[in-house]
Amino acid sequence: MTYLGLRASMKDFTVFSVRDILRSDPGFHRRRLNEWQDKGYIRKVIKGFYLFADRALDEWTLFEIANRIYKPSYVSLESALAHFQLIPESVYGVTSVSTRRSYRFPSAVADFRYRTVSPRLFYGYDLAAAGGKRVKIARPEKAILDFLYLNPHLRSDPEFDSLRLDKERFSQLVDGRELQAMAARFAQKTLTVRLERLLAYLRRED
Repeated sequence: MTYLGLRASMKDFTVFSVRDILRSDPGFHRRRLNEWQDKGYIRKVIKGFYLFADRALDEWTLFEIANRIYKPSYVSLESALAHFQLIPESVYGVTSVSTRRSYRFPSAVADFRYRTVSPRLFYGYDLAAAGGKRVKIARPEKAILDFLYLNPHLRSDPEFDSLRLDKERFSQLVDGRELQAMAARFAQKTLTVRLERLLAYLRRED
């Protein structure tokens, strides 16, 4: 396969894997990937996954990559909270949750981090459409609950202050009934208590 052949066969992929290439050309030699990297044609995301070097890396592209390289997963935690403007812009990288073990993929593209939840808690996300692609991302309510669940130290006003939650945005965007219904599915008393403390904190005047 030539580089132009790769472009043609992978034109519908934001990020493509060696397996994707082999499905198109079973006789493909992996050494070509190193050659194309050296020439600046493609970029390695993590082992086995690549993208074309001229691909623009906007937020949705990074979210799509995060979904693809570690399945099953959906974008949540800081990345989802920042996407919904509930917290200030997140740091470099994408945060997700998965039913697989917690893992981090540092790369030249972004820092992809995954936190583990049990299969029964793998819900509360949407398939959001952008640029002709669909990305799994937590709803605002689930992103908040995932964050509280995976950060059990958050339980007091000073700790909630550190989140820099936008109270006005929270009141506009978050559905209180859905938040409570989702919280009930966790069936964890300590989480319910911390959620109530957070809600009380958000209701206080500055």
